Amino acid sequence: MIALATVTGCFGSKSRGPSDPTVEQAQKGVERATTSIADYRGPATGSRAQRPRLVVFIAADLTNGGVAGVARGVQQAARTIGWPLRILDGQASKGGHRSALRTAIDLKPGGIILGGFDASEQRKLMRRAHEHHIPVVGWHAGTLPGPDPRNRLFTNVTTDPDEVARLAVRYVIADSGGNAGAVIFTDSEFAIAMRKARVMRAELRSCRRCAELQTVDMPIAEAQVNMPTAVTAFVQHYGARFRYLLAINGAYIAGARAGLVGAGRRPGDPPFGVAAGDGDASEFERIRAGDYQRASIAEPLYLQGWQLVDELNRARAGQPASAYVAPPRLITRDNVPDSNVFDPPGGYRANYERIWGR
Repeated sequence: MIALATVTGCFGSKSRGPSDPTVEQAQKGVERATTSIADYRGPATGSRAQRPRLVVFIAADLTNGGVAGVARGVQQAARTIGWPLRILDGQASKGGHRSALRTAIDLKPGGIILGGFDASEQRKLMRRAHEHHIPVVGWHAGTLPGPDPRNRLFTNVTTDPDEVARLAVRYVIADSGGNAGAVIFTDSEFAIAMRKARVMRAELRSCRRCAELQTVDMPIAEAQVNMPTAVTAFVQHYGARFRYLLAINGAYIAGARAGLVGAGRRPGDPPFGVAAGDGDASEFERIRAGDYQRASIAEPLYLQGWQLVDELNRARAGQPASAYVAPPRLITRDNVPDSNVFDPPGGYRANYERIWGR
């Protein structure tokens, strides 16, 4: 665990002064993010379904709820378009990712999907896939949505990480009345995670009476083991100033629970967990129960799984990637889905079926 920064900002009374418009802006942003109907239909046009060929989905870690949700969406879409699918588990390590990607290339598939790890991590094998004319698309396989030719990635499917990070912090600012003290947790193994952390820090600093107490670099895969000790130390060190636990993934909040219980904090006591990850079933359960988590920035995981298959179909048809980027959704106790995933209305399944001619 590496501490990247210490206290910035200062605290005043919980009421805001007329010279600080940050809270009002944050409240308006939160209201829009929880009530507006965004575009979840997918792209308007695309390519007819290409002939069936094997697709391999490589999961960074199938125990990760976001990755598992996207894999489920890929399964649905592959069944609809008529392509065989094989899922490999990278087991949360670079070595596991490397082994799975090597296996996938050896299968000579019609396409490969990277599920939750950076394409840049496996440059040699990505080059090998390119040399074998195997198109590769990814989910959270880079920092930004869209094509990544440098890493031989046809396209990367993700929400806008800056929008996700800003929305998480705006919720914290609005919820606290502009008096938030937060510890940020990120993972330097992932470029997207570090970008989110930078945006979170900048957004917090825009709030005059908010404070970024510390930014901590901790591997997501080790959060369950390391968070209890870390959060106990922060509760002791920062006391009442530690009101929000801002994390780039809900795994940090899950891991923090034991430490908060041990520190005598009840589920409704601060620090309140807010995740800027993807929004999985365990996060929704904690939000419903008020169990140390107040909010999550969710991605439409099933929709993104369908988009991944559609992007591979475009690649196989010799067409460019779509420009579609699904917006994130702020999930709180007021709008948490009854299901285990944020699966928005909008008719995206029917839309892709129309595009593919299925």
